[in-house]
Amino acid sequence: MDFLENWNEELNKMNSGKAGRPFKFPQTFMHFLAFLHVAFLPLRQMEGFLRKLSEYIPRLKVADYSTICKRLRKLDFELPYGSLGEDLVVAVDSSGMKVTSRGEWIRHKWKTRMGWIKVHIAVDVKTKHLLALEITDERTGDGKMLKPLIEDVKERGKNVTMVYADGGYDSRENFNYLAGNDIEPVIKTRRMLQRELEVHHLELKK
Repeated sequence: MDFLENWNEELNKMNSGKAGRPFKFPQTFMHFLAFLHVAFLPLRQMEGFLRKLSEYIPRLKVADYSTICKRLRKLDFELPYGSLGEDLVVAVDSSGMKVTSRGEWIRHKWKTRMGWIKVHIAVDVKTKHLLALEITDERTGDGKMLKPLIEDVKERGKNVTMVYADGGYDSRENFNYLAGNDIEPVIKTRRMLQRELEVHHLELKK
């Protein structure tokens, strides 16, 4: 997401001496969209994805479908993307992404939010291909996003047979949902986490 910090500077360089209509979106932003397109996201859904992302990053400008198509056609890129199997073993997880440049001192002094978003993903364990992606703010728990991610995968006509996840997804709701869809859960429960902590504590004492 570094293109956010250098957006205007990059555009100024791209438009310097350019004849005709100036660029509205920097090239690094288009590289970001190209990766998403090849890895996961159809062009028709790209504009909607950007609008959703802009809800959490207000300074992000949304490119329309026509602009995205024209710019991506001019890029020279190639990323591997093989075919997906019908029966999938899926891993789900999330990662935080800082989208503001506010400093830690300012955050503590003025009690401002850091401006984090969470990117929730589902990945094919075998091929490592991205299968589904959801965006929320930092207040949304990981566990609440398991069902939407798996539903996104199923909408693509894929049969999910097993789901791997860490302790953040340990909830009765998630286990019931997976059982109701004949999906085997491989989720580290809180009891397992507690036992690991107890063993680690004993090892430290020794």
